[in-house]
Amino acid sequence: MDRLQAMQLFTRIVDLGSFSRAAEQLSLPRASATQIIKQLEAHLGVRLLQRTTRHVSPTLDGGAYYQRCVDILTDIEETEASFSQAARHPQGRLKVDLPASLGRIVVIPALPEFCERYPLITLDIGIGDRYIDLVRESVDCVLRLGELRDSSLVARRLNTLEQVTCASRAYVERFGTPATLDELDAHRVVDYVSASSGKSSPLEFVVGGRVETRAIPSIVSVNNGDAYLAGCEAGLGIVQVPRYRVAEQIARSELVELLPDLPPPALPLSALYPHHRHLSPRVRVFVDWMAELLGKLR
Repeated sequence: MDRLQAMQLFTRIVDLGSFSRAAEQLSLPRASATQIIKQLEAHLGVRLLQRTTRHVSPTLDGGAYYQRCVDILTDIEETEASFSQAARHPQGRLKVDLPASLGRIVVIPALPEFCERYPLITLDIGIGDRYIDLVRESVDCVLRLGELRDSSLVARRLNTLEQVTCASRAYVERFGTPATLDELDAHRVVDYVSASSGKSSPLEFVVGGRVETRAIPSIVSVNNGDAYLAGCEAGLGIVQVPRYRVAEQIARSELVELLPDLPPPALPLSALYPHHRHLSPRVRVFVDWMAELLGKLR
């Protein structure tokens, strides 16, 4: 027995004084309405309705139950209405965490449009490259680059970013341009060390549909995306970064793309948020907005 349906049917019968009219309004067969009320009375262990040939009225217990049902159904309607209103006009504080360069270059400059679209949402934005614990740090949503390892979170893939291998113009003039992977052995890289794992990331290249890695010497290591690119711009070595991050520098010939026929593997970009039975409207609209914004990124 669907108890909510039974409550709705029972209150409609009391309001209309008729099984037939209540069943018709709720698009139920008359026999089904009768069976539902019998099941409800058996479940409660009381008689709820008095029936005559012309009219149906509540018993004493039925009258008390009717009032409780009205209160419950009203609360449900008000709750659904409030959530519908929140869905149309999401509001409240939203705490998000963004990778440093992506937040600074792409997301934050576009935020005025989001704030104009959703003026009742207040944003609390963290910027960094470390992996955070969303639940422990009360963060609603994060953007992450790369393959995901945390299965306790809900992930939505927003884009897959093209990457490039590059070096500064000064570096190329000093060390030359590698034409093959083997020639990389005579070069050096800016070593990126994960702030969370402490591990270095070798260069990766797609060769014949599979990924090959190359561990190249370095004279400097960093654990931050902006510092990684700054090291490249300073001539300290080769890096691999998303194309959007260096497109302007390459266009101005400040940076030189290397081995374009052997690109690094594309980099997944995902939004993650904790498991919830009902996703907050403000989180939903923010993730939808980021999908719209970042889906255009190349």
